[in-house]
Amino acid sequence: MLQPLKHVTKRRSLFSSFLIHINNLSSFSSSSSSSSSHNCHTVLRKINQNDFASSVKDWFNTRDPLITRIFQILSSTDSSSDAALDASLAALTLPRLDESFVLTVLHHGTAAAHVYPCLRFFDWAGRQPGFHHTRGTFSAIFRILARNRSMSTIIEFLRTFRRRGPAFYLRARFNDTLVIGYAIAGKPEIALQLFGKMRFNGLDLDTFGYHVLLNALVEKSYFYAVDDIVRQIRMKGFENRYTNALVMKSLCKQGRLDEAEGFLFSLVDGGKKLHGSEVSVLVRALCGSNRFDHAVKLVREFGDSGLVPLDHAYGVWIRGLVQGGRLDEALEFFKQKKEDKGYIPGLARYNVLIYRLLREDRLDEVYDLFMDMYETAVPPNTVTMNAVLCFFCKKGMVDDALDLFKSRSEFMLSPNHMAYKYLILTLCWDGNAKEAFSVLKSSIDHRFIPDRRTFTRLANVLCRECMIDEMKELLHLALEWKIMPIASTYDNFITALCRAGRVEDSYLNRGDIAARLLVEMKEKGHKVTPALCRVVLCCLLQMDNSRSRFSSLFEMLSHNDRQHYIYDCFIDAAGHAKQAELAWKVFELMQRNGIQPTSSSLSLMLKAYLKSGRTTDALVFFNNVWSRGLATKKLYNCFVIFLCKSKNPEPAYEFFLKMLEDGLNPSIECYEILVQELCSSERYHEAVNLVDKYEKKGRRITSFLGNILLYQSMFSPEVYNACVRLRGVKEEGKTDWSMLSFVVGAFRRHHRVSHVEDLEKLIAKCFPLDIYTYNLLLRKAWKTDKEQACQLFERMCQRGFEPNQWIYSTMVDGFKRHGMRDKAERWFQESKRIFSNRETRMLI
Repeated sequence: MLQPLKHVTKRRSLFSSFLIHINNLSSFSSSSSSSSSHNCHTVLRKINQNDFASSVKDWFNTRDPLITRIFQILSSTDSSSDAALDASLAALTLPRLDESFVLTVLHHGTAAAHVYPCLRFFDWAGRQPGFHHTRGTFSAIFRILARNRSMSTIIEFLRTFRRRGPAFYLRARFNDTLVIGYAIAGKPEIALQLFGKMRFNGLDLDTFGYHVLLNALVEKSYFYAVDDIVRQIRMKGFENRYTNALVMKSLCKQGRLDEAEGFLFSLVDGGKKLHGSEVSVLVRALCGSNRFDHAVKLVREFGDSGLVPLDHAYGVWIRGLVQGGRLDEALEFFKQKKEDKGYIPGLARYNVLIYRLLREDRLDEVYDLFMDMYETAVPPNTVTMNAVLCFFCKKGMVDDALDLFKSRSEFMLSPNHMAYKYLILTLCWDGNAKEAFSVLKSSIDHRFIPDRRTFTRLANVLCRECMIDEMKELLHLALEWKIMPIASTYDNFITALCRAGRVEDSYLNRGDIAARLLVEMKEKGHKVTPALCRVVLCCLLQMDNSRSRFSSLFEMLSHNDRQHYIYDCFIDAAGHAKQAELAWKVFELMQRNGIQPTSSSLSLMLKAYLKSGRTTDALVFFNNVWSRGLATKKLYNCFVIFLCKSKNPEPAYEFFLKMLEDGLNPSIECYEILVQELCSSERYHEAVNLVDKYEKKGRRITSFLGNILLYQSMFSPEVYNACVRLRGVKEEGKTDWSMLSFVVGAFRRHHRVSHVEDLEKLIAKCFPLDIYTYNLLLRKAWKTDKEQACQLFERMCQRGFEPNQWIYSTMVDGFKRHGMRDKAERWFQESKRIFSNRETRMLI
């Protein structure tokens, strides 16, 4: 039972003092500089956390101790058999076993989300002499299972119930219970069939059964049957407040919100007594439709009238605001109602606000709500306890969080996914890999699977601590969870294996073994990724009898698979291995098997030819695809880029123009690579023409394109001449293109710019400066003024650019050119320390 308020208040001073201490430290942390964060954490760890944690435990210990003990026994492995359970429960002083007591126990289990213990208790109660389950106890267990999405368990439960028949369940209205059970299980179609059989045999549901069935029909959108059931309810005189609420719910679920509002006001005009649930249904629907202003107007209108108790509607409004991302409004409304009209919010409303505040790291406000609950003697449930666990984790109170987790059986605490995640991450941050792994295994036992971030963080900590066996187990579990570790995780694991002297475990490059694992992965339902397939196949193709192995693996992986995905993986892998013939065989086989190649398939086949150095075959393949009208933007981009990379600018330029003629807009990379290759071939007019076309598409010139023109202008006057000829712009022109032409001319010394800083500003108006642009500017500055060059270097660093090895090389070369060999040597030593750059050594 709940402890009296005076006992709760008596402990408040201890609880409050420690939370206030923590709260003040949190405020200090947020206002301090980043350098003080470690000091704040140190202070937090010095707090007497045992007293603080015990205060929280006192708050949690507000449940009936008998109920808590019952669930400890139900959850214990020592009572796994029926006989052991009977003996353990018989040792307790239990009240008389009746419907009321069973419902009380099941209610506590519902609040704590203890599904399996509730099922065990339900089974135990049914085996006790003199007790027979009622329709009420059956409905309770059905709701517990439905709330936890254990639908398969409910269905099996109901099948067993039907097989045993009414003679076995003396006090349960057998047919009613079946209808209610299937309705709660989300199977209203079966419930309707059973209801029809009941009516045929002269039986009927009571008020409760009709309304459970009606709610199930509304939930599953069986609106054709809703009206019929509502008519029967009214005809039989079963109409009550739940009928009106469900009619409202049906209208709202159909999106007929205006009709729902009209129905609500018709109830008011007709003198019907409302109980608040009718308003709550409409408020929830309005919030879900993002009509918050109308919802608040409705709440205020009914609130001012005083005709309807709105406690529940207020709670729905708060939840709606939170879910709609209007947390501050929800908090303001929450505080206002408590102050103005003595509104006492339910536990669920506190939990909704607390969880959203936790997600946004607003820990001070979380603390305020905890204190508010404590002062008003609101008993926490398992959701609140999970929130406190998350709060400890976010505050960095690792020991308290772990202690609360280990004491979870005392409070019937069942950690949720969020609590498990925060606790694992906090333990990893604290360097406690052993406990983090233990918590992970506990989460798996309770069917909570970690996300990729949690997995990666834990894997890195295990590798750092050289916990090899745990890491192996984690990787095996990842395969079961279908979590693909990132490359760095594998790298860290292999490094850890080597550090632990277990090098033989890291020898994983056997192609034949890898191929068998790949087949096994697919058979078990795991997706074979292109990257993994590529690594395995490239390894296979380096072995003896490689083509036969390739074909065998393909047959095993593509067996009974009508999707293009596996074919694409093999085409891609063959292309990376520069085996265009193998790629073509797979491509042909795809078509023979009636699988239409996608744009991705065509691109991979084209890349396979190009990577294998078979440019002529690539041209024939592309022309064939183009003639069939299948040449996509992706295919064009791929072809042009690869032609450029293989030093074939002439066909690349022709296909680029063809792409434009076909109305396709080339990618930025396509423009950049082609302009670079044209400039390398001294075809400056075509290169400048391409930049002009790019700008006409409404795109701003990229750093890459601008840098190419500036760099080339340092070696050839034709770049500037091409710019001027293209536009016919005079040197003193004021257009954007003339500005770029002016900058290009300045680099070629057609225009004199006294300060490099002015040139820097001009370039910024043409395209964004990057580290390569600054390198070009430094090279130009060193030719005229070493002071300007040094000032430019400082400005570059102040703007957040980190000097690379080429910047250091330019600076060393500049100092050397100006006879400052000592300074050049110092800069060289600095670059050597950072980069160990051999090219810089050659400059001295």
